[in-house]
Amino acid sequence: MHYWFSNHVVPLLQGFGFASSIEMFRIYIARVCREHPEQLCVVLSIGAGDAATEINIAQWLFEQNVRNFQFECLDLNPEVLDRGRQAAFEKGYADQFTFSMFDVNAWEPVRQYHVIVAIQCLHHFLELELLFNKIHRALLPEGFFLADDMIGRNGHQRWPEALHYVNEFWKDLPVSFKYNHSLKRVEKRYDNWDCSKFGFEGIRAQDILPLLLERFHFDFFFGFGNIIDIFVDRSFGPNFDPEKEWDRDFIDRVHAADVQELESGRLKPTHMYAAMVKRPSSNPKFYKHLSPEFSVRMPDKYRGNGKSNVR
Repeated sequence: MHYWFSNHVVPLLQGFGFASSIEMFRIYIARVCREHPEQLCVVLSIGAGDAATEINIAQWLFEQNVRNFQFECLDLNPEVLDRGRQAAFEKGYADQFTFSMFDVNAWEPVRQYHVIVAIQCLHHFLELELLFNKIHRALLPEGFFLADDMIGRNGHQRWPEALHYVNEFWKDLPVSFKYNHSLKRVEKRYDNWDCSKFGFEGIRAQDILPLLLERFHFDFFFGFGNIIDIFVDRSFGPNFDPEKEWDRDFIDRVHAADVQELESGRLKPTHMYAAMVKRPSSNPKFYKHLSPEFSVRMPDKYRGNGKSNVR
């Protein structure tokens, strides 16, 4: 994962002025704080967990001499919230953080926020329509909704057009590369596993982008990844060694296939970094032509059956 992301994704992100989603969040939050120096800019974090990312951002803001901010961290799990509260206290940021229990069905925003962030949590929600409607109401007219999430097929499966390429690349792998570290088994034939069978992992991932497009405008969107996910994730990624030339070449080859198919529109991205607004942006930023509209997968009945040879 680190080899792929550092060598193939980071160079593209750097064209926008950052190298990760955390750096993107930092820049947007700092921008809001500096544009409203007389105000306390409150950042709402949905599904904050132990607030490690939020604390990282707070530390960076302090280093940039930005002080007029506060994080309001929400999560369903009281234990991880307690860990976040303790970590913020130990770092000296207790005044910049509040922590509250969160259930999307019961939650009713009592104020509007300058920034709302969702970090790898949207794909765990069943009630996406309700959540996005409430986020829209809770966002100030000039505010930003920032997200880093998975937007591929539900359960992090591959759609048929992507599965075709996964199976083709699978044929090139020695058996030792086919060990699934998550499920503790060798998969001589790739199993298009539905992760949503256990817990809510990717329960409605494929609905995230279409529903966001119905409710928000995009100031920034970066969609990436698809076929490559299978070979760099926690299940099969550990089988590869970035110190070995064959392993690197294989990952490079899969990435090249992703790029070709994503830019053609035959495949759609499974990852999203996004900054959304309530009003149309005067200068929306995308990579090439890969806008959020271009990145939505059409239902099967509207799709062609042609396949491209990327081997």
